[in-house]
Amino acid sequence: MSLARHWRLQDERYKLIGRECTACGQKLFPSRDICPHCGSRDLKPYRFAGRGEIYSYSTTYQPPAGYEGFAPYTVALIRLDEGPLLTAQLTDVDREGVEIGQRVEMVTRKLREYGPEGLIVYGYKFRPVVKG
Repeated sequence: MSLARHWRLQDERYKLIGRECTACGQKLFPSRDICPHCGSRDLKPYRFAGRGEIYSYSTTYQPPAGYEGFAPYTVALIRLDEGPLLTAQLTDVDREGVEIGQRVEMVTRKLREYGPEGLIVYGYKFRPVVKG
């Protein structure tokens, strides 16, 4: 990944910013230039609250290159409260206690390191909502 691409994705990765269609009201993540629901190009930035629930999940024991240090780890499909479904790694979680429907919230964590320069890439992961 280039440094330029890393900076272009900064709002999505750190702030969970997608788009909202002003024509039909659909909220989109990741950002798109055209609304897939109505075809409108009239979209504005939308900051998601970063809360949702686990729709589905799987644990990875043999990760792709660059993610070996995190294995085993659990990846989930998260249904955000505003509607979109996204994929994210779970963190701060007991893998045995993960459940479909479990409430989660976004946190910023280290995703990986790139290349000989050691560029550290941070981004969103999700953790269980602490009740209290």
